[in-house]
Amino acid sequence: MGIVNVNDDSFSGDGSLDVGEALGQARAQVVAGADIVDFGAESARTNREAIPVEEECARLRGVLERWEEVVSQAEPRDDEQVWPPVLSVNTWRNEAVAFALELGAELVNDMGGLPDGSNAQLVSKHGAALLVMHTAGPPKVERTDQRWGDVMVEIGRFFEDKLALAQFEGLPADHVVLDPGIDFAKQRADNLQLLKELDGLQRFDRPVLLPVSRKTVIGEVLGVEDPLALDAGTIGLLAAGMRSGVQIFRIHNVDAAWQAVKVLAAVDSAD
Repeated sequence: MGIVNVNDDSFSGDGSLDVGEALGQARAQVVAGADIVDFGAESARTNREAIPVEEECARLRGVLERWEEVVSQAEPRDDEQVWPPVLSVNTWRNEAVAFALELGAELVNDMGGLPDGSNAQLVSKHGAALLVMHTAGPPKVERTDQRWGDVMVEIGRFFEDKLALAQFEGLPADHVVLDPGIDFAKQRADNLQLLKELDGLQRFDRPVLLPVSRKTVIGEVLGVEDPLALDAGTIGLLAAGMRSGVQIFRIHNVDAAWQAVKVLAAVDSAD
């Protein structure tokens, strides 16, 4: 899953409000082998106020209406790439979710943690898929004081509840992806524990997405503050995730991730 930030305050510094630039990033990621491209119009950074939902939709319109143009200008990198790539939107408010679905979003990346059934109901109505991220409450709220007794036990309970809620709203189980929410309402020890015990999520028999790209926990381990210097550490966590059965990785540097996945898959399949 390639990341395209249609905003000017992305933590990794790669966002842009220029539609042409954002579409160029999306095209480059598709060419590099992205199976999914995830557009986000609002940064998850907690030291910024939420933008008006009208502004979020306006930013999304510019890229979603031209998505087919992006795909038409590219070709699959190999015969294993999902084609055409899946169109994903990273959002959480009902109005933005409904807007993105009307413009063709196939996957809603809900960073709000599905607090009620409304987003699941919308996704079900449009026959799309829903990614549910574990967190402790609404986005845009700093949670550096959040503490867990056992983060994996809590994540397990969370996904049990959210899968039941999604099913109640008519969303089939095979239309749900799970995201343990690296760095969201979690401290360094929590992140490292969930990365170590990721295979425990396989009991849900649902695809797991790991959003490891340039995350704070990598910088904490390496003693590096610049997010742009964390791509090598990102690949390290990608490798660990593959060993734990993770199926999807949310990545800025798609080419590096594509190469890593190919090599690791070849090793795993060797006689």
